[in-house]
Amino acid sequence: MLSCNLARRACRSSRAVRLLRFNHNQTSPQTDAQSSRTTHFGFQTVPEESKESLVRNVFDSVASSYDLMNDAMSLGVHRLWKDDYVSLLKPGSKGPTKCIDVAGGTGDIALRMLDFARERYADRETSVDVVDINTEMLKEGYKRFKKTMYHNTPQIAFIEGNAQALPQEQFPSNTYDLYTIAFGIRNCTSIPDVLKEAYRVLKPGGTFACLEFSRVNNPLLSALYDQYSFSIIPLLGTILAGDRASYQYLVESIRRFPPQPEFAQMIADAGFATGGMHEGKGGAWRDLWGGIASIHMGVKV
Repeated sequence: MLSCNLARRACRSSRAVRLLRFNHNQTSPQTDAQSSRTTHFGFQTVPEESKESLVRNVFDSVASSYDLMNDAMSLGVHRLWKDDYVSLLKPGSKGPTKCIDVAGGTGDIALRMLDFARERYADRETSVDVVDINTEMLKEGYKRFKKTMYHNTPQIAFIEGNAQALPQEQFPSNTYDLYTIAFGIRNCTSIPDVLKEAYRVLKPGGTFACLEFSRVNNPLLSALYDQYSFSIIPLLGTILAGDRASYQYLVESIRRFPPQPEFAQMIADAGFATGGMHEGKGGAWRDLWGGIASIHMGVKV
């Protein structure tokens, strides 16, 4: 697991978008019980301590073609889902919003949130701290933001860190109004630890919002989606990125992610108020395209 000692890496300019880095190399001694625990990496069973590096290797591989990867995974619809996600959250609607976007290295969600706040509410004070465990993904996000009006402003920061162990010094408790994580939580070793940290860093009344690939409930759509996922997506990985294995893992990781009711219960168990344990109005989650993806939300009480 990541031991998150503060080790800031200077950015190219003192006023540039900040890219802060934490030390991944320091590890605490493990007991025999800890070292024998296993988890899943796609359909494989691996030691818990191995998953982080395995996932990092996947995203090192796909970082430069991340948008292309998501296009392949969702037939391009992920762009509409992300727009719906941000519109549902309405950053800036109640004044400047302090956001943390976890596993958001490429800045895709952060840019949408800042644009939404500015265009809808003339808000230039909403800010987003983008946190990702993967340096290559953060580099892609930094590069993207250099082309925007938010570069060299306090509205955006890129920080290397682990969603399961956000360092208290950098991420104090009761700090953020909004915590977002899009298509990233299924890659974490311990989802309960991620949810625990999300609860800690949010202010009372703050919102947790997760956009993730999920379970399709319609049998016909599910069969078609499985056929596409296991036959076409790895092939596209080979053709478009020369990387079948990473795309195969990503497909498998979706199937290993808990179904909507189970994940909603995990969010509630972390202390969040989620609404009813059902889909739709007043429910804990909202399905997109029949459950190919879902938005889960909870409020810190």
